[in-house]
Amino acid sequence: MNETLLYKTPAWIIVILLFISMLAIHWVGYRFRIIETKNNKSLTNEVIGSIVASLLGLFALLLSFTFNMASTRYDSRRLVILEEANTIRTVILRVDMYPDSIKNLIKPDLKDYLESRIYYYTSVVDTFDIDKANRETAKIHNKIWEKVIHDSKNEANFVRSQQMIPALNDMINIVSKRDAVKNATVPNPVYWLLFVIILFASFTIGYSNIGKQKNHFLAIIFSITIMLTVYLILNLDRPRRGINNINSKEKKIVDLRDLFND
Repeated sequence: MNETLLYKTPAWIIVILLFISMLAIHWVGYRFRIIETKNNKSLTNEVIGSIVASLLGLFALLLSFTFNMASTRYDSRRLVILEEANTIRTVILRVDMYPDSIKNLIKPDLKDYLESRIYYYTSVVDTFDIDKANRETAKIHNKIWEKVIHDSKNEANFVRSQQMIPALNDMINIVSKRDAVKNATVPNPVYWLLFVIILFASFTIGYSNIGKQKNHFLAIIFSITIMLTVYLILNLDRPRRGINNINSKEKKIVDLRDLFND
């Protein structure tokens, strides 16, 4: 679980601080250029323009790279939820192959298992609840596994066991995969580098904003655009929070409760 300060800080706070910092740095760059112009009357924007263009090109590259990383991880989380829902569904359906004497012993445990996974998905970002759900998941899975293995020793259940045991393996393996995908966020150094480049870009834009080119309104528009883009990236990287959540996909697991309605 990512417990860094950056990850725990709400996205809206980060982008507001970034927006304020961009405007402040832009103003610092603008004032610094005024001082430089007074000391050097021959200072022109030709060289500065090429530097600004290069810096903005680097910034655009890093921004697209970060966005791609966040969106790829978002898609991975979405797909693994669907995969887990399908895996649990398979186990629930295959338990019907057993006679009632065995099925009635396994199905209550499967229902408890499903509830533990639903609890995991509804825990959002609470580390204690997530760990509790994972422990409960492992405990219930072991109970189901012991019963299936015990019944597999009966030759009459050979075919059933050949179908059920691989499905149970997949069901527990997907839990580990889900945890790994959940914790696979954009590395913090990438975010910090992005923020630094953004502030450098704001400074150079402010520095070049002099004379006939002076237009602070465009700087505000630039800052707002960057703020909204970073906000979207942060939300993609935190799919259990914010506007770009994956609750619609988690509902696939909740819908499995209908399989227990006789």
